[in-house]
Amino acid sequence: MWQELLSAIALVMVLEGLPYFISPSAMRRALAHLFTLPDHVLRGTGLTLMVIGVVLLFMVRKLL
Repeated sequence: MWQELLSAIALVMVLEGLPYFISPSAMRRALAHLFTLPDHVLRGTGLTLMVIGVVLLFMVRKLL
C-alpha cells in the first residue's frame, strides 16, 4: 500500500513539474491569471478535477 501511495505522489510531482520545466514564462502568466479568478471558479474547477480523478481511478481499478 505504501509503495502505491508513494508512487502516486511521485507521479503527481512529475506531472506538476512538467509545465514549469517546459515553459516557465507561460506558467508565470497562468499563475498570475489564477490570482484574478474569483473563489467560486477555483472551487468549481477543483471539485471538477477531483470528481474526474475519482472516476478515472475507479475505472482503472475496477474496469481494467
